[in-house]
Amino acid sequence: MSVLVRAWRGLRWYVRESTGEARWDAYVDRCAASGEEPMTRRAWERHRAEHEERNAPTRCC
Repeated sequence: MSVLVRAWRGLRWYVRESTGEARWDAYVDRCAASGEEPMTRRAWERHRAEHEERNAPTRCC
């Protein structure tokens, strides 16, 4: 495998992990495995944002 291809795959992995795209794919895969209908991407993003707000780490200030 060429260095350029490996670099591209590494960059693609990093971007997908940092933007949450990989988490969406994992959610859709889990739904498919359990046979349930996944919520829409928009609803999933809203649910994830609300969850992060409710479970925010305690701040020192």
